[in-house]
Amino acid sequence: MKHEKTRSRETRWSALALLIPLLLLSPARASGLQGDLIIFHAGSLAIPFKQISEAFMAANPGVRILREAAGSRTCARKITDLGKPCDVMASADYTVIDNLLIPDHADWNIAFATNEMAIMYRPDSAFADEITSDNWPEILLRKGVRYGHSDPDADPCGYRSQLTWQLAEKYYHLPGLYRKLRQHCPPANIRPKETDLIALLESGELDYLFIYRSIARQHGMPYVILPDEINLKSAAMADYYRQASIRISGKKPGETVTKTGKPMVYGITICKKAPNREVAEAFVAFVIGPEGRKIMQANGQPPIFPPRASGRVERMAPSLAALVRR
Repeated sequence: MKHEKTRSRETRWSALALLIPLLLLSPARASGLQGDLIIFHAGSLAIPFKQISEAFMAANPGVRILREAAGSRTCARKITDLGKPCDVMASADYTVIDNLLIPDHADWNIAFATNEMAIMYRPDSAFADEITSDNWPEILLRKGVRYGHSDPDADPCGYRSQLTWQLAEKYYHLPGLYRKLRQHCPPANIRPKETDLIALLESGELDYLFIYRSIARQHGMPYVILPDEINLKSAAMADYYRQASIRISGKKPGETVTKTGKPMVYGITICKKAPNREVAEAFVAFVIGPEGRKIMQANGQPPIFPPRASGRVERMAPSLAALVRR
């Protein structure tokens, strides 16, 4: 009898030992979130999306996130022209999703964050001790000063730099400023995306870089804060921003579209052919949820709350639709 009781206790402990791992399953396994998640995103989202991805994977160990950073328009063309698989696409300009992905490659678009243009430099850049938000046009046009921007056809930061230059001409009452700034910025100072230029700045090849304020903050670099009339930040200045426009490459080869100045808004969507839609929906919900918003705010990219959705919102998963306003 004594041996039978001992065996009974051993059996119960063995059963409990098998049960404990089941009770300690990760949230990902318990919820069924598994597999790879492919994200294409703007270069300016590299740092916040790295942090968001790490937080998401920590909460969902069954998921592996694969991120590709590039200019937002380049990201979109990977989907439309190259047919590369992608779950989530996040753009520095929400209109890239509207113009290049909807309706053939995506149904809806969520506006989730903002930013602003700034001029980033090194402490030892030429005339760094003189430059201000009032005199930067004169400083940049001095002999020997080198500055750059990203490619307007590949990256929203590129065409936003040009819109900023046009608005600066009006704001500072300097006729011909836009033309002069273009003439003094050779093709060698232009790269596919804004983050490609940081190495040139840090190595001394460039003195100044037109870039998002968030990136300057994230890299701990000094920068010139631009007036709201030209930094494309303020919703209240929307009418003023519309005075500037630039033509860039369109949806098809040989086509062009006009980009008009407007307040900066980042967009995020899920591709129609997303290989892992369930995880994509959970990730987007995480980005626009409390933890994602906290990470965006900490990186100098203020979240839009509540986020705004447009397009075929009725095709959005109920779990996401509950988090947005239309």
